[in-house]
Amino acid sequence: MDLSIIIPARNEMFLARTIEDILTNMRGDTEVIAVLDGEWAAPPIPDHERVTLVYNAESVGQRAATNQAARMSTAKYLAKCDAHCAFDEGFDTKLIADMQDDWTVVPVMRNLHAFDWVCECGHRTYQGPQKCGGCGREDVVMEVVWRAKPSPNSTAYRFDNTMHFQYWGEYKARQLGDIAETMSLQGSFWMATRDKYFELDLCDEAFGSWGQQGVEVACKTWLSGGRVMVNKKTWYAHMFRTQHGFSFPYPISGRQVAHAREYSRKLFMENNWEKAVRPFSWIIEHFSPVPDWETPGGLSKGVVYYTDNRLDKQIMDACQRQLRSATDMRIVSVSLEQMDFGDNIHLPLERSYLTMFKQILAGLEELDTDIVFFCEHDVLYHPSHFEFTPARNDVVYYNENVWKVRLEDGHCLRHWVNQTSGLVAYRSLLLDHYRKRVAATEEAQRTLDEGQYKRFIRRQGFEPGTHNRKERVDDYKCATYRSEYPNVDIRHSGNLTPSRWRKEQFRNQRYTEGWMEADSVPGWGDIRDAIYNISRED
Repeated sequence: MDLSIIIPARNEMFLARTIEDILTNMRGDTEVIAVLDGEWAAPPIPDHERVTLVYNAESVGQRAATNQAARMSTAKYLAKCDAHCAFDEGFDTKLIADMQDDWTVVPVMRNLHAFDWVCECGHRTYQGPQKCGGCGREDVVMEVVWRAKPSPNSTAYRFDNTMHFQYWGEYKARQLGDIAETMSLQGSFWMATRDKYFELDLCDEAFGSWGQQGVEVACKTWLSGGRVMVNKKTWYAHMFRTQHGFSFPYPISGRQVAHAREYSRKLFMENNWEKAVRPFSWIIEHFSPVPDWETPGGLSKGVVYYTDNRLDKQIMDACQRQLRSATDMRIVSVSLEQMDFGDNIHLPLERSYLTMFKQILAGLEELDTDIVFFCEHDVLYHPSHFEFTPARNDVVYYNENVWKVRLEDGHCLRHWVNQTSGLVAYRSLLLDHYRKRVAATEEAQRTLDEGQYKRFIRRQGFEPGTHNRKERVDDYKCATYRSEYPNVDIRHSGNLTPSRWRKEQFRNQRYTEGWMEADSVPGWGDIRDAIYNISRED
């Protein structure tokens, strides 16, 4: 079997007609799996060798019913379909012919003229309220038309900055060729491989029974490294519910819709989806300019680099050369000795935590960009680290895709971690935070004895937004992302913070999530060789 078309249905009056239309117009090795979710079909579905019906005595919800049908399929491709759609002849083979395994594909979407109300007075009323549009009588008869309207032909969709689905007619001029990209999709029909359906959890029941289906599928496809495509060589027609009494068959509340949308925001906008290989900002940048979103291309980015100048020269040279090659952003370096790297600020201070905070603040005050990446002197930064753009200006973001490498023997360790060397955020937020941090630390240094001061520093923490202890600087929150390739944190004898190489060294084992040990780093190889090679490049 090549394609399984799965239809979740509850009290759908046009289910039988939709299935009949699929059977009439399919030309490939295609089947239909329909879930009658808590209601028998009326009218009933005729027996057919290519149709499988599943009846749930109690409704499980649209997403759960969709997954139920998907688990029954053994086909290479799955297409989720609403129960009130019509199709182009050969739509299935046309979609499969141009399909790629990491794509989610939709046909052109037309409007389905499903029925008219016919009155004894001779007037026909388009599928609106059950009432004659001529004389006003309500004893009208439904006559099925089942015709795809020639327009509109929708091919472009997006979501706004609340993750609300939107049509995007303006983007159609940018969709060149028979197969083109679309930022999002309308959830009434879409196709993916069965493997991707389950690998990416394209119908996550945590969203609730209904809502955000198109946004979810689109974001997961794009963020996993795939593409959302519209195939203009074929079409389907979708009937939109236009009257009271022909509303959505599942109970829907404003609270449920709000939950689904908030879940989308937290999962995608805050980069919490664990299977993402691209940050959420990549989507906005890729389709820029996007209405309702700040244009990432209009946001400037820069680097604050700080060092205590105690690092081995070969390591420092390698890290600086790598940083220069990884990004062409403006670099403001803040050092305890004068140096020729970026736009240098020299602070003649002694090494300490307070000094480090002052260095960061000095760099922020000098830099004039919208967005700032923090870079430390003993980290090798990959170019993909700098592709990220923060979705919000009140959240601190951390790239948790970082490997720690023990320089003495080359041992490599990864666990998902938020650390200052991987921080990126809006400059305005960081200025506010570090001005408060420097003032609070100076006050603690003046008023506390040495032991109390050290405890204060530990309790205050070093990564903005990562804890809720009373010593925190402010109430900013944090989120994470993972760059396509990792950064490398070189651990050596001069690190300001200690290293932990065994799980039992962590009091809270949640900080060991993603634990992996190796002899080399993906994309980098042996780090000691990499340092040697980079530091000698001209």
